[in-house]
Amino acid sequence: MKTELVIDLEAEKQEILKRYRALLRASKSTLQKGDKKEIRKAFDMALESHKDMRRKSGEPYIYHPIAVAQIAAEEIGLGTTSIVCALLHDVVEDTDITLEDIEREFGKKTAKIIDGLTKISGVFDTNSSLQAENFRKMLLTLADDVRVILIKLADRLHNMRTMDFMPRHKQLKIASETIYLYAPLAHRLGLYAIKSELEDLSMKYLDPDTYKFIAKKLNEKKAERALFIKKFVEPIDEIVHEQGLVADVYGRPKSIHSIWNKMKKKNIPFEEVYDLFAIRIILDSAPENEKADCWKAYSIVTDLYRPNPDRLRDWVSSPKGNGYESLHTTVMGPRGQWVEVQIRTQRMNEIAEKGFAAHWKYKESSNDNGLDQWIQKVREMLNNPEANALDFLDDFKMNLFSDEIFIFTPKGALIQLPLGATALDFAFEIHTDVGATCIGAKVNHKLVPISYKLQNGDQVEIITSSKQTPKEDWLNVVVTAKAKSKIKSSLKEEKRKIAENGKEILERKLKSLKITYNTENIQKLSYFFKLPSTQELFVNVALGKIELKDIKEYLSSGKEVESRSPERPENLSVDGIKSKIKGGESDILLIGEDMQRIDYTLAACCNPIPGDDVFGFITVSEGIKIHRTNCPNAAQLMANYGYRVVKAKWNKQQELTFLTGLRIVGIDDVGLINNITRVISTDFKVNMRSITVDTNEGIFDGSIMIFVNDTEHLENLIKNLLKVRGVTGVTRFDA
Repeated sequence: MKTELVIDLEAEKQEILKRYRALLRASKSTLQKGDKKEIRKAFDMALESHKDMRRKSGEPYIYHPIAVAQIAAEEIGLGTTSIVCALLHDVVEDTDITLEDIEREFGKKTAKIIDGLTKISGVFDTNSSLQAENFRKMLLTLADDVRVILIKLADRLHNMRTMDFMPRHKQLKIASETIYLYAPLAHRLGLYAIKSELEDLSMKYLDPDTYKFIAKKLNEKKAERALFIKKFVEPIDEIVHEQGLVADVYGRPKSIHSIWNKMKKKNIPFEEVYDLFAIRIILDSAPENEKADCWKAYSIVTDLYRPNPDRLRDWVSSPKGNGYESLHTTVMGPRGQWVEVQIRTQRMNEIAEKGFAAHWKYKESSNDNGLDQWIQKVREMLNNPEANALDFLDDFKMNLFSDEIFIFTPKGALIQLPLGATALDFAFEIHTDVGATCIGAKVNHKLVPISYKLQNGDQVEIITSSKQTPKEDWLNVVVTAKAKSKIKSSLKEEKRKIAENGKEILERKLKSLKITYNTENIQKLSYFFKLPSTQELFVNVALGKIELKDIKEYLSSGKEVESRSPERPENLSVDGIKSKIKGGESDILLIGEDMQRIDYTLAACCNPIPGDDVFGFITVSEGIKIHRTNCPNAAQLMANYGYRVVKAKWNKQQELTFLTGLRIVGIDDVGLINNITRVISTDFKVNMRSITVDTNEGIFDGSIMIFVNDTEHLENLIKNLLKVRGVTGVTRFDA
């Protein structure tokens, strides 16, 4: 037995060396004199530190840091410092090595990055309750060195690729954070390949059935698609080379997640999603010919295939905020099928694939500073001390996802704003004071209100008045994080002044009623009036909403009003509910049997039914809500309130019925509704709660709310409904 273990360790040793050599090959392009020695030193230190550690899969732990370094080098294109940091990213946290040791061996810069990585490795620790606050801390490190975030992304990508051995609840939590935070972050840093993979891997765990279904469908038609791409590409290839352009023309499959998004957005089945792939034309051009070559290639494609005039996207003349440059057009292919074509140069392609890191490489030749502007914006948001962590997170995510529009100032300067931005956003973008005093704007010389939504290319002049101050409803008008945070802090300041005034008035009123003005009495009063804080009490007094007679009423009610502990009031209930569940046989909530012991309801946002993959979420006032793991709100709940999530599964014993919705589309025919209801009521003995039908020029579109036992029951019903003559599609919908 002992010899077998030795052989095993020997084989592992060989595998570790093999992986290390692959890492060196991946980093070859960036290696300078002496770099190899540094990487070797870091590798040896990591190997020694993690020598007795294993991953959940049983593999040596060192495989993980090597893989993270490999992703950083190969897929993000980072250099030696980052490779060293990636190799050492877990040593300070998991072993006896200190930051001082790292600084002594590798210098200040490396120590600083590893310090950043160590600080944020606890960001999404499984027991951490306030993920949002921690995410904010993580982004603060971006202000120091963006490599911290890039290595963190590499770390997350490798964890997502190797998550099969994790327990299910951890998989759900990690996948939720990934889709909620890390994928948008990769998107905003321009790492499109990584963003797509993170989205696909999250979907694999959050919605495994749909993921497998689309993957299977894609696989079935793979050969047919390859043939179509070959035929489509051949004539382009030929003419491109005839005209003296050096180009690589190929087809690239779309990600499973993006196909699923399209199916949901357009409410269509897989068969109707046409753009399952995109054609890429990557040109090898000298910097001065880049633009001209892209348009030359565009002209070749559109001579061969008719373009859709509404689908031209020109990010060559005006790159996106994250540096993305490309020409996109959609053309009609030879089989009457729309095909997306993306045209760009090798430099542009590298920036699209590797985002930030490629930017540094081309920094000298590129005059685009969109990324620097973006980091500047992030810093501004981070430095706003008032922001509540969750508001901050929402604002930040909003800015991550938004597409840009370009707006001109009266003097012709260009300002980038997110899609959907208003005249008021533009005013705050120019200066806080301009925003705070804005009363309207002139867009292309026409007068418009502050809520006017700007269009790409508008020229905007802001009109201000010294009498104007920010209003509460402005928060519904603006979309940029900068405007939101400035308005919020201005309103807070205003509220603080009103509260100061209210405090004095209340003090006088209590004195006249011979009540001592102290913290305890103020707490009791605010609780009696059901106000969330003492500040709200002062504001209500100042605005005359609480008068002397109301305070007298409080006195005469004779109630012993409790004062609350201000910190995390829901904590007791969360812990209490959790301990109730854990009081059972296991820490899993069994839906059906725990009904008597624990108060829970099925969430209306996703109407879960037995057979669905679900989790419980502890709410502050309504007990536990059961959600589907692929519910539209699930990722946000699991990523932000991990501490309130409980594992849940269906108890098979009971024959209960659950409400769910079906959308049925088809061609209107005599007796169609009759046939549908017959299948539902007679064949399946299912009760209907409601049915709404809309027929428009021969097209039938109906929504039916029905009670079913479980997912199997529902799937059989859908199969039989699809057999009804005239019905072309049946899909389950969330309420």
